[in-house]
Amino acid sequence: MPILNRAAELQGEVTAWRRHLHENPEILYDVEGTAAFVAEKLAAFGVDEIVTGIGRTGVVGIIRGKGGDGRTIGLRADMDALPLTELTGKDWASHTPGRMHACGHDGHTAMLLGAAKYLAETRNFSGNVAVIFQPAEEGGAGALAMIEDGLMERFKVDEVYGMHNMPGIPVGQFAIRKGGIMAAPDRFTITITGRGGHAAQPHKTIDPIFIGAQLVGSLQAIASRNSDPVRSVVLSVTRFDAGTTHNIIPDQAVLMGTVRTLSEEMRDLAENRIRQIVHGLVGAHAADATIDYERRCPVTVNHDQATQHAAAAATDVSGAANVDTEVDPSMAGEDFAFMLKRRPGAFIFIGNGDTAGLHNPHYDFDDEAIAYGVSYWIRLAEQRLGQ
Repeated sequence: MPILNRAAELQGEVTAWRRHLHENPEILYDVEGTAAFVAEKLAAFGVDEIVTGIGRTGVVGIIRGKGGDGRTIGLRADMDALPLTELTGKDWASHTPGRMHACGHDGHTAMLLGAAKYLAETRNFSGNVAVIFQPAEEGGAGALAMIEDGLMERFKVDEVYGMHNMPGIPVGQFAIRKGGIMAAPDRFTITITGRGGHAAQPHKTIDPIFIGAQLVGSLQAIASRNSDPVRSVVLSVTRFDAGTTHNIIPDQAVLMGTVRTLSEEMRDLAENRIRQIVHGLVGAHAADATIDYERRCPVTVNHDQATQHAAAAATDVSGAANVDTEVDPSMAGEDFAFMLKRRPGAFIFIGNGDTAGLHNPHYDFDDEAIAYGVSYWIRLAEQRLGQ
């Protein structure tokens, strides 16, 4: 079954919402304007219950089906933008320098609003649909904040589903997989303390730059020599800070980076080996080191049955040929993982076409994807709760 006629009819209206949100990006938890826009729309749709301030600035709307009592399915969209200066040149480009919707959360929010409008009009299901609008996905663990504020218990959520646009997948197509679909994005800071001195007398120093340079190469052994070759580990040193001028060996060097894994086993291995390698190599040079290792959101793990439900809804919208059920995992992180640790559910990718990549100043959400996303949410809700 193709996209719903009503979703196609809503295309222009939802596009206008999306572009309004794109023009007015907000960061992390400071999404008061976006949250107010969402709550205003939900009220206009006649949503039965609207609660703001969940997880500081999150919004939840409850739509009750005309079939009576039943289960509750949660549908989640993220609202926050990125600290990035937009270079698209679009008429609807960001009005705020240094902020832009470079990950498509404006599209996610608009599509879920479109689905909420339809579901509030029709109510062809039993039980409840909880539309969840989350702040601070971009590094702020907004999903966890909403959970800790009682999201699942307060609204009696039985299953929860998420969706993210994906450049490179054609518009009108979906992609999903069982198990790990997005990585745990941990990060580390390594501070090496040696003994500084004159660059002409390195023998009188303990050179932290020399040690750090060796460390960058040695850490790559975790992926190449410590992990199973068929199990994904990405380790990248992304920052190296040391020194002030050409003729002084500094006292300290600081390395920063990220580790991406698709299982808790590999996550543990990577952290343990980083600690062993750092302390071993640094100690061999008579220097000292401290390691700040931050475990952020966990692996995004799709539940088997929920993945089948999500794929079935996507197939109804786009046809089996346009739904990839064995997509390669992404090594990017996604804090929807916290919700999937609390409730059964699944995370799906929706095609954004041949656009610039995510987190790119030239990126823009493709509005042609809107009718597919709105239709997917509607089909999923009605299938899981019975028409």
